[in-house]
Order: sequence, then structure tokens, then C-alpha cells
Amino acid sequence: MKRSLLAAMLLTTTLSAVTLYQDTQTGQVYTQAGDGRVVIEDASEQEKKVPVNGMTIIDQKSPDFLLGKQTHINMKFVPQDAPEMWFKAGVRIQGTYENVATDYKATTKEDTNINDAYLRRVRFEVAAGFGKHSSFVMDVRNDKSNYGIENAEGNFNVGDAYLKIKKPFGTSLVNFKFYRAKIDVSRTETVKSARVIAYDRPYVADAAAQYISFNRRGANAQVYGDWKKKIHYQLAAGSASSPDKVLDAAGVKGSNASVDLSDQSFFYGGKVILSPFSGWEETKRTETYFGKGKHISVGAAYWMIPKMKGDATIGTNTALFDLKRELINIEASAHYKGFFIQGEYFKFNDIVQQWDVNGAVNTGTSSGWYATSEYVFTDFYYVAPFVRYESWNRFEEVDGYNVTSALAGINWYLRGNTTKVGFVYQKDTFEQNTGDRDVTKMRIVSQWFF
Repeated sequence: MKRSLLAAMLLTTTLSAVTLYQDTQTGQVYTQAGDGRVVIEDASEQEKKVPVNGMTIIDQKSPDFLLGKQTHINMKFVPQDAPEMWFKAGVRIQGTYENVATDYKATTKEDTNINDAYLRRVRFEVAAGFGKHSSFVMDVRNDKSNYGIENAEGNFNVGDAYLKIKKPFGTSLVNFKFYRAKIDVSRTETVKSARVIAYDRPYVADAAAQYISFNRRGANAQVYGDWKKKIHYQLAAGSASSPDKVLDAAGVKGSNASVDLSDQSFFYGGKVILSPFSGWEETKRTETYFGKGKHISVGAAYWMIPKMKGDATIGTNTALFDLKRELINIEASAHYKGFFIQGEYFKFNDIVQQWDVNGAVNTGTSSGWYATSEYVFTDFYYVAPFVRYESWNRFEEVDGYNVTSALAGINWYLRGNTTKVGFVYQKDTFEQNTGDRDVTKMRIVSQWFF
């Protein structure tokens, strides 16, 4: 008995004097140092930095909001046997309670006042990393679920679905995306909807999103990159937008027609963005900075569909079209601590004046702009008032096609973009040829993602 007790004491003393090492990849314990091994007492700290067979979700660089630090978009899982691979999964939901009052200028139409509650965005998102250079991102979505007095459910469909090849040559100058990835037709359209200030983007920006490629992400191939975050670029070519997805100048969709395409090319184009001042580089495309950092950037884009030819039948009328669509976009944005401002200009060439004609359609030009600004009170629970103004001439060759929109609101970032609520007041004016009405909207909005 005494010998057993003595042996146990000696073994305990010996182990306490031995330094143990753990392999950060396999988790195996050793008594000698070696490549990839850390002192056992430091292993837990190492796992916090490079999680093995673990999960991460909290953005450690986030400010401390009322409900805690912001989460990353989607939870990340890292396998033990392949630490360079990973899997992400998450959900995003935006809810809206809305009152819409419409004042028709024509006495033949009765004014309306409608209350509605709907899910502005409902999305399930996944991503997978295959190694150091390649990953895949996709989501399925049912946006505007229960929208309108009809409570339209819509259908789940694919949003993003792209393969990303990052730094294949060891430099940020050259990266690739393939399949369904956004082309940069607009800054606010490129920023993820989880990071925009107002959930409903400007009318003119939404038109640009459909003008070149379906929902700015029709199947395409693109190369993009940056030089020291001072110059960013994107070049892309792919599947062009269908005319039945695009509004004419009067606001009528081509989907009201039976469209028959006889000749259509791919789209092509690109964008360049500059951050000219040292220390003011744009490192992430977002509209929400939460009072941290500063940036100034300016950019310009040119996108084209060289040929889109066919006919569209509405009722008994058949409209013939032979289009060469062009879109020019100019952007500028800046933020300094809590203050943010952003503006964009759009020019559309070969826009259809009206689908519902008999014979060849008349085409012309359209242009518009908007400006958005927000201020975040970091010392007052991250409450953030914001404003936006938009002016869009939907057909410049004829009077009566102007649309203006002004909105003001307030966001409360309870946990950054992870959990936020807000209120928006919006007043829109549509001239004679775009609806001849004034529309007032009030919304209570919220967002959750994980």
C-alpha cells in the first residue's frame, strides 16, 4: 500500500515537471516540442485564434451594442481534419409593417389607404470553403412574402450561387467569380441587403439592377481585384437581362407582354473604384460603419447589351424592338466616424418609352440620381437618423416622366446589423406619364440574421 502511494506521488511529481505540447491540427498530445505544436497551457488560446473542429459567429471587431457584439453573417464551422476548409450557414429575415396612402391626381380614380404587414426578405444562406483559394456561396429566398392585400407568398428561388477563386496567383489584383454573382451596376445594389440603411433601395437603382442582367446576377464570369485597397475593379460578361423583366418609361413591365426574342447577345462591361487619399481607403462595401473608421471613394461603370431584338405582344398590339442597351453609373461615398454620405448617378440608353404600342417601339434616354446620408450616435445606444432624396427622369425626350422620392427615418442598431429596428417616412411623386399620383408611406422595419 505504501509502495503504491509512493509510486503515485512520484508519477504526479514527474508529470507536473513535464511540459506537454498539443498538435494544433490533430489535437494529439506530446511531451516534446515540434512543428505545429503548442504548449498545452496555451492550446486553448490558440484554438480561440484558429478554431479546430469548432464554430465561430461573433464579430470580435464589433462595437458593444445594447444587446452585445454584432455577429458575422452566418455561423462558421471548421473541421478538425481539414482546417483550411470550412462551412457557413445562416438565416436573414426583414419584417415590415406599412401604411401606403395613394392620392391620384385624376378625379376618375379613387384614392386608397392600405395597411400591410409582410416579410421584406426571407433567406437561407450557405457557403463552403474548399481550401486556401476556392469557395462557393449561395442562398435561397422568398422576398416580399405576404406582400400586398393579396398576401402573395411568392416562390423560393436562388439568389447568389457563385464559385469564388481568391488570389490564385498570390495577389489581390486577380480574383475570379463564376455563375450567379452580382455585377457592380450600383454601389447600393452591390452592398448586401443586410448592410443597407433603408431596406427598399432607390427606384432608379432597382431599375439599373434589371437593365443589364437579371437581378444584376444573371449567370456570368468575372475577374476583379484591388491594388492596396486604393484601386478596385471588376470586369464581367454573361447572360443579358430579358425584356420582360424591365419596366418601360411608363412603369409597365415587359412581363405583361408575350416576349419573343430573335437575337440577343451577352452583356459585358466593368467598373473602377478609386480611394485617392491615404488612410481613407474603402476596405468593405457597406452602408453601415457604426462610427468606426473613415473612407472616401469614387467610381464609374459602363455596361452594355450590344443586341436585343424581337417582339412583344400585349393584347392585340405587337411591339417590335431592336435595342442596344447601355448603362452608365457614377458613384461617390464617404464616412467619418458616425457620419456617412453616398450618392449615385445613372444614365440609361435605348430605354423603351412604352411597350403597349402597335408597331416599332419608341426608345430614348433616361437619367436619375439619389443621395443618402446617416449619422450614428455612438454615445446614445447607436440610434441613427438618416435621409434620402431621389430624382429620376424616366424618359428625357418627352415631358411628364419625372419621379421624385424623399424619405427620412431612424434606425436603432440593437446589435449592429444582426438585430435592428427602425421607422421610415417616404413621400413619392409620379408625374402624368408615370402614374400621375402622390404616394405616402410609413414603415416600421426590423432585421435579424444569424
